[in-house]
Amino acid sequence: MASSKEYLEFILEQLSNLNDITYKAMMGEYIIYYKGKIVGGIYDDRFLVKPVKAAIELMPNAEYELPYEGAKEMLLVDEVENRTFLAELMNAMYDELPAPKTKKKH
Repeated sequence: MASSKEYLEFILEQLSNLNDITYKAMMGEYIIYYKGKIVGGIYDDRFLVKPVKAAIELMPNAEYELPYEGAKEMLLVDEVENRTFLAELMNAMYDELPAPKTKKKH
């Protein structure tokens, strides 16, 4: 099942306190970037983030879910209504996220 554009727009609105939130559509789902780093995505109308230490500490009871078959588990963000929490989560996770891969020039 693909995610709805409405859910994407809702999450982007909830993250609108932050600068530099971008997304990329991928096979009916959406990858969410913060300052160029992948923080997670929207899969089947669920906001999932990478299970980095900061995210686990901020959401100790979060459920681990698969974004899609064959993928690594991610954390389900259930406090999507709380803009302050979402901003805190993105900022806490940022330093632990891998740097964006640079595209190789041919």
